[in-house]
Amino acid sequence: MRSGGSGLGSGLAAAAMFMVALVALPQASFAKDDWGRAANIKDAATRLADLHRRQGSQGVLKFLDACYRTQTLASKYSAGLESCMAQDYMHSQVLAQIYARIPQAERVRMGTPAPEDIARAMGQRFVATFRQYKISTKEAEKFKKLVDVNGMPIFLKSVFPPRKPGEPDSEGDAGAASKN
Repeated sequence: MRSGGSGLGSGLAAAAMFMVALVALPQASFAKDDWGRAANIKDAATRLADLHRRQGSQGVLKFLDACYRTQTLASKYSAGLESCMAQDYMHSQVLAQIYARIPQAERVRMGTPAPEDIARAMGQRFVATFRQYKISTKEAEKFKKLVDVNGMPIFLKSVFPPRKPGEPDSEGDAGAASKN
């Protein structure tokens, strides 16, 4: 196993784990939702970004644990559960990509999980939830696409705001403007 990986490779690994998890799902479909799914996912991304800014990744993880515990008590799939899952997907994808940039020895020293473990755990949560509510593979794939298109850009922009010209990046480089 390599000690680090590219963000793209990790993202592909997480997406692959998601798709593998979908294969195991029963073939039923969502009951007709009574909420706007794209708007719900955008709102979930905005709330996730705010929570991440205020409490960091550990705060997000605690919130998601409580969210799943509460929302999966319902007899029907709901907008609230969809929000939890969208937030879980966005957070897990970004966390896996960040951890993929850290060499394995450093991750072990820090006590952080491997990107593959993050993706696998998320996949297990999703399979359990999709099975509980008899959500089909087709609907699960639709959910992933909705989050990728409607939620992920909002969350990424918040977590990784665009640099201003001349502003230092994460490696301390002030950009091309300061080198001239």
